[in-house]
Amino acid sequence: MRRQGIFVLIAAAFAPGAEAHHSLSATYDTRQTIELEGKIVQFLFRNPHSYLHIEAPDENGVVQRWSFEWRDAGSLRQQGFGRSTLTVGDEVVITAHPSRTKDDHRGVLRTLHRTSDGLGWGQRDGETVE
Repeated sequence: MRRQGIFVLIAAAFAPGAEAHHSLSATYDTRQTIELEGKIVQFLFRNPHSYLHIEAPDENGVVQRWSFEWRDAGSLRQQGFGRSTLTVGDEVVITAHPSRTKDDHRGVLRTLHRTSDGLGWGQRDGETVE
């Protein structure tokens, strides 16, 4: 009986972390892809996911702040991206799967291209979020 009690305590300790991770296809419409051109306003290089925020026009031409979920810091570091690789003001072209919530202005990053020097992500093997 005592062994079962310890197992239950261990399982309960790890349960919140297991529930915290979400399915990308539940949050984002992986059947659609959007493309935006804009300027970086924030780059959050962290775990479990990094986030890239840009200002870019929506389908009506109104500039919006967009948030894109990206890979974890460790994976990005292995792919040549660090905390200072992208800076505020960099002009980028992004492709992403949009949020399933209409007018949410967020997505999961598919590709990135910095127009000033051609730096890119999402074209080589292993450079995916899914």
